[in-house]
Amino acid sequence: MTLPKFSTILKLAERHHGADGIKAKLAEQRRVHANLKQGDDRFLAGMAKAIFSSGFSWDVVEQKWPGFEKAFDKFDPRKVAAYGAKDIARLMKDAGIVRNGPKIKATIANARFVRDIADEHGSFSAFLKGWPASDQIGLMEYLKTYGARLGGATAMYFLRFNGWDAFILSADVTKALMREGVIDKPATSKAALRAVQEAFNNWAQETGRPQRELSRILALSVG
Repeated sequence: MTLPKFSTILKLAERHHGADGIKAKLAEQRRVHANLKQGDDRFLAGMAKAIFSSGFSWDVVEQKWPGFEKAFDKFDPRKVAAYGAKDIARLMKDAGIVRNGPKIKATIANARFVRDIADEHGSFSAFLKGWPASDQIGLMEYLKTYGARLGGATAMYFLRFNGWDAFILSADVTKALMREGVIDKPATSKAALRAVQEAFNNWAQETGRPQRELSRILALSVG
């Protein structure tokens, strides 16, 4: 398969939204996403937000977020890592959060994950900075293996919204990748994910754009 030039995909997106519209959407993307210069507590909070939002209303989670911050000690990884049965029982009674037992336990497990990574690398930020964007698939596999409930789309949204240069395989991005012949169905197999990564790596080299922008433009090229 010959990979199409990304300039043709950009032109298609501009046909739908206009060149100025694309620039405005990319600028908004840069404004709303965090960067990697944040504390370990914010990465744990980001994991929790992605996990609790998965399969649930993002708006509800956002509205309740102050309650989450209070209930989970502002997501201090070392404090949350020490939570036990009494804390789980307390959280399951807290109407200020979404009371989902498996997701509460996953947040506690991820506090230990973040703590251990920070002990090894100095901070979770340093760990993410050291992982190249050209291997997002490898990073996602790592998060899935060593974190809790951090697989698939949850990992992608966590990474994107917390400053790592991630593509997201949304429905529209998937449609665009299928249209361009990168994949023939939603990417779930390792082979398909490798094909997606290779395409993004080639387009990043061609354009000099970060993966998050390439991903957004692909989505906008659908309509």
